[in-house]
Amino acid sequence: MTAAVPGTGTGTAAIDPRVGCSTISLRGLPLDDALRHIAAGGFTEVDLGALPGVCDHVPVPLPEQRVEPIADVVRASGLRVRTVNADIGPLEELASAPELIEDRLRPLIRLAQATGAPAITLPCGAHGTHSRDHADDEDAVRAVARALTLAAQATTSVGVALYAEAPHVLRLCSDLTRARRPAEASGTAPVGMVLDTSHVVASGGDCVEAARAFGGRLAHVHLRDAVPGDIHRSIGRGDVDFAALVRHLTTTGYDGHYSLELETHDVTDDQRPAEAARAGAVLSGLLRNAFPPAH
Repeated sequence: MTAAVPGTGTGTAAIDPRVGCSTISLRGLPLDDALRHIAAGGFTEVDLGALPGVCDHVPVPLPEQRVEPIADVVRASGLRVRTVNADIGPLEELASAPELIEDRLRPLIRLAQATGAPAITLPCGAHGTHSRDHADDEDAVRAVARALTLAAQATTSVGVALYAEAPHVLRLCSDLTRARRPAEASGTAPVGMVLDTSHVVASGGDCVEAARAFGGRLAHVHLRDAVPGDIHRSIGRGDVDFAALVRHLTTTGYDGHYSLELETHDVTDDQRPAEAARAGAVLSGLLRNAFPPAH
């Protein structure tokens, strides 16, 4: 049953400044073209995709000599950057190589600083590790937590926050139960959590429950629709109850931002810019209509 989303027709209202668009949404375009379409759609903020094999707008590993040219393209777009969403490699393995974590993060940190991005986002586990049995993944979870702690030390020491995205149905932390464990294992390490609505619903979870579970650690929200087992739906074409999530976050005082990550399979590439603008208008309307935080 597809969840109803108010106003899922063509969006014409202004995009709320808290609703950004990840360049992953237009990953088939060169970075400058993707940014141009995002700005033309009314957005003022982006996440930069740095995910090998998914979105290479920012290559990883990032050569030092590429940092300033990429930053120049971003600055020329006039768009703010909320986070550099990067996969620096399998954290389960990198946990035992802190120097490699620092080496791969260093140019990404420089890019974040050069573009004014307040945070870098990393995944919770290597791609393709979602088939692990819960009983067999404790060592891997602890390793991911160690890697995130090391990464947080490297970023926060120079004023850049570290976020981790979980759950992710194709990675170690594939559902809400697993997603909570690296955060718990990392203890007081300053790692914020990114909630991706599509991965929560595709893994059989509920977005409001996930937001409650992360509590004060929730730092950012990725927006895409989904049904169980399928994360590739456009906004309003799946089971995600966006209105309930926005209402919950508003009433609990969440002041972070949202980013459309429309890696969808139900629109063609040439439809993506218009689809992003439509989805941005829909989510902006939900934010405008959410009742204010309780006092």
